[in-house]
Amino acid sequence: MSYEPPTHTVERSLRATTGAKVIAGVDEVGRGAWAGPVTVCAAVTGLRRPPEGLTDSKLLTIKRRTQLAEVLRTWVTAYALGHASPEEIDDLGMTAALRLAAVRALDALPVRPDAVILDGKHDYLGAPWKVRTVIKGDRSCVAVAAASVIAKVQRDKMMAELGVDHADFGFADNAGYPSPVHKAALEEWGPTPHHRLSWAYLDALPQWRHLKKVRSGADGSVPEIEGQLGFDF
Repeated sequence: MSYEPPTHTVERSLRATTGAKVIAGVDEVGRGAWAGPVTVCAAVTGLRRPPEGLTDSKLLTIKRRTQLAEVLRTWVTAYALGHASPEEIDDLGMTAALRLAAVRALDALPVRPDAVILDGKHDYLGAPWKVRTVIKGDRSCVAVAAASVIAKVQRDKMMAELGVDHADFGFADNAGYPSPVHKAALEEWGPTPHHRLSWAYLDALPQWRHLKKVRSGADGSVPEIEGQLGFDF
């Protein structure tokens, strides 16, 4: 299946309207997983013609995505990755954890970006960063698509490595996301040290429910953690 290739349209607009010279595309992976970190990549690409086949990482086969990530790591002007751990997700909630991971990625770039193109409709980054949100930016914007591919491949590799000591959970195949294998392992063995313990999946595990963490708001309420998935999938 063919897709419209991403462009530099948004980046050119930001350059024209804000005077920004260094613009980073930012995308995340791992938001809806039961286990593992949430990972954010910040990529700076300039206005060069992108590699053939660049698009949202979710639209690519594993083989093509891996090949493309290798090309992108040397093609981009700069890129950096940031992570927020399961413990940080449990303590802070997903929105704050995403911001933490994104700031870590942006701070790790060799040059501070003048503006950021953020995939999606919600600005979880905020001030002092100048942010332009773009729905489906990982398909339409070159820098965001590049960040999407690099982030996905890197996190998948991390999850496969974590899965070596937890073979029953199938992390190499599901990357910590819901799957029948993952669900069966949780029922049998309970969560690993890499699981998010505030996630809704624990509600369906009576024998492990006592491990669930509850993050209370300042008013004593229990805020919903964005993006979490229970066993009903």
